[in-house]
Amino acid sequence: MTSVNDDLRREQRERIARMTPAERIALVEKLGEEGLAAFMSATNMDRESALKAIRRSRRVGRRPSRSADEER
Repeated sequence: MTSVNDDLRREQRERIARMTPAERIALVEKLGEEGLAAFMSATNMDRESALKAIRRSRRVGRRPSRSADEER
């Protein structure tokens, strides 16, 4: 017997498998923007500050590198 979650996961995989590569990229961009908006709202930051905070958090625990210190 499958759970509701199993059914939803399968339906989601099938829906994504039917998408074109361009549609998948558009979905990723949309989800990224939604995630950034949620982070900005939760932390009360503007877009630029939120992006800098995310970039900094990705470097936590990593070995320092001059190339990683450059702002993109």
